[in-house]
Amino acid sequence: MKPRITVLTIGVDDLERSLVFYRDGLGFSTEGIIGKEFEHGAVAFFELEAGLRLAIFERKNLALDANISQSHPNPAEFTLGHNVSSKEEVDQVMEEAKKAGATITVPAQDTFWGGYSGYFQDPDGHLWEVVWNPQWEI
Repeated sequence: MKPRITVLTIGVDDLERSLVFYRDGLGFSTEGIIGKEFEHGAVAFFELEAGLRLAIFERKNLALDANISQSHPNPAEFTLGHNVSSKEEVDQVMEEAKKAGATITVPAQDTFWGGYSGYFQDPDGHLWEVVWNPQWEI
């Protein structure tokens, strides 16, 4: 697995309030909330340096997407997103993580938004998503 982080997703209680804070309060560039057409898909992305993105996603939807229970403390407070250039590379990285001792919470699979991803937790429970997004060039 190449050591590159491309998306930092944080779980929030109120998506609109957090959008206002990051966009208006801190001046982060964003297209606003997208994915509202999906039952659990509303999210906002902010462009950071060197292609890094910060995402805000409701805590309950983050837990649902990763197929884990929401509790306190909760691994769904954030995910570390590792974007790759193909579905095959998602499978490859997921296998590497499993061999390294990660717990697979969602095997690599097609997503509702047209990508391909899987989730794993490191030995300390931190949640990673390995993802191929056909709209992002890696």
